[in-house]
Amino acid sequence: MVNAVACSCALVLVILVGLQGKSSVFASGFDYADAFDKSLLFFEAQRSGKLPSTQRVRWRADSGLSDGFKQGVDLVGGYYDAGDHVKFGLPMAFSVTMLSWGVTEFRKEITGQNQMGNTLAAIKWGTDYFIKAHPQPNVLWAQVGDGDSDHYCWERAEDMTTSRTAYKLDTKNPGSDLAGETAAAFAAASLAFKPYDSSYSNLLLVHAKQLFSFADRFRGLSINSIPNSKKFYASSGYEVRHWNLLITFCIFFYQTNIFHQLKDELLWAAAWLYQATKEEYYLKYVVDNAVSMGGTGWAVKQFSWDNKYAGVQILLSKVLLEGNGGAYTSTLKQYQAKADYFTCACQQKNDGYNAPMTPGGLLYINDWNNLQYAASAAFLHAVYAQYLSAANAMVKCPDALLKPQDLLNFAKSQGDYLLGKNPKSMSYIVGYGQNYPNHVHHRGASIASTSVLHSAVGCVQGFETWYRRTERNPNIIYGALVGGPDKNDEFIDSRSNYEQTEPTMTGTAPLIGLFSKLQSLSGKSGADSYHQPPISHPKGAPVPHPKSAPVATPRSATPVEFLHSITNSWTVGKTNYYRHRVIIKNISQKKITNLRLLVENLNGSSWGLSPTHEKNIYVLPEWLKVLKPDSDCTFVYIQSGPQAKISVQSYN
Repeated sequence: MVNAVACSCALVLVILVGLQGKSSVFASGFDYADAFDKSLLFFEAQRSGKLPSTQRVRWRADSGLSDGFKQGVDLVGGYYDAGDHVKFGLPMAFSVTMLSWGVTEFRKEITGQNQMGNTLAAIKWGTDYFIKAHPQPNVLWAQVGDGDSDHYCWERAEDMTTSRTAYKLDTKNPGSDLAGETAAAFAAASLAFKPYDSSYSNLLLVHAKQLFSFADRFRGLSINSIPNSKKFYASSGYEVRHWNLLITFCIFFYQTNIFHQLKDELLWAAAWLYQATKEEYYLKYVVDNAVSMGGTGWAVKQFSWDNKYAGVQILLSKVLLEGNGGAYTSTLKQYQAKADYFTCACQQKNDGYNAPMTPGGLLYINDWNNLQYAASAAFLHAVYAQYLSAANAMVKCPDALLKPQDLLNFAKSQGDYLLGKNPKSMSYIVGYGQNYPNHVHHRGASIASTSVLHSAVGCVQGFETWYRRTERNPNIIYGALVGGPDKNDEFIDSRSNYEQTEPTMTGTAPLIGLFSKLQSLSGKSGADSYHQPPISHPKGAPVPHPKSAPVATPRSATPVEFLHSITNSWTVGKTNYYRHRVIIKNISQKKITNLRLLVENLNGSSWGLSPTHEKNIYVLPEWLKVLKPDSDCTFVYIQSGPQAKISVQSYN
């Protein structure tokens, strides 16, 4: 989990911002595509539950297979948040939101690098879990595991002997911050999946709306409903174990400042629901509550899973820049003014009210896991640059006029620092380059895998045999962004130095969108740049390769709608194969008979349609003579290469 204490009780949590790159040319020696691919692998290393056949990180195995069972609910799945095995809802939801935001803003870039399939899989691993965790409109299972007992043990997820108690939020025990963030994750993910799997996208949107209503109607802070989480995500979300005095102060501070801690998530969720639905209700919500919830009042220098204001302000600036402000333009301009404040502070152009940085040019907010803030701020700059560029707009700072390219230069400076352009010449992304941390504070990575060491590793044995050993970790946790250097750019690669060597999901999630954008600007093709870790498979077995994303068929004037999705993929030899599922839905108000479909570019087997004597013409099976209004049928096919093109030839 995120270890951040020193600034957890500050009225304004400061992101320390690095130097802006001065060059507008994106020449770089860094392989952003490789960094992108490895970052995705980190999410596979963090998976809880029954692992799929497509799992690429092979030193991991199934874990947490009875999560929630004692409470009578299935909570198997989801992600471990960092180097331990508690499933905290707040950082998990924020990570899914950031992954989804990367897809919605950089869809073209991710697709161009042949990584949409893997990215959507990372999102879906989280949203599938959240669907389980949200069994009723006003119930959200918020946490699985006990932080205290978990931290007293050093063992693999596959060997867990610690408590797996689950904790929930409901009308009597609310948690607007956590429910709001999960609503945002659902809404953002619905946008990510919309072009590829409209049915799943609609399902996510239903959960998003229900959770937002729950979060808004039943106000409260999650740590007050789940006291177990106070010492680990104590209101502000920072882990404060061992610091009893600071814990007491922080709890007092945030109980008196509950206003900020739950209401940024409500604005955040509403902003994402507006993006996903375009329903005026949600836009009116962020406008009507702009002052009371701090959206136009808080001028911040950070963006993180704990403080969403900069994200809200930039996301709502998009509405304004696209010319859709309408009657709400005046308030949206106030949101944008705060978005500009954040940008100007990061760029050191804010009339002295700038965000601090290290001598080497890194944003710096906290001694504990600082790189997550640099990654999030870099991502926001890349996103805001895209909005500004589309509107041919600039940011007016007190000390300069910033063009979109200036924002991209800043995003690149932070990304390059992470990859090795820093005083230590070290990559802080594990497995990238030649010089990276080898003693990562991560239980699974530091203990030999179950395929090598078959016997269980006990709670205390793990500390004595594996935690204290001086050798490098036996498993490379590719793509893990560690906590990073201190304010003087110094870094100690030690397993016990968890402030600097523990990786988090919240730190890595923004890198997906960031690296996809930087790769596209570098002028290099990402399709052939990936360097996956060696993976062994049984001889002759197909090798999973889920890097292809499904493609949607848009709605047409015909009486049926085709909903495409890819449900499986594998590789035989050098050929990729995909299992396609197509739902044919009658969207008219009449019965359809004698439906004849033209299926072009089909080179594999199909099931669920009957071929005719005419080339590429298929009809519904004999048992399905009539397709009633709002009813549907399904067929599947398997083939390599692009999906088949399906259209209606005729019908009655």
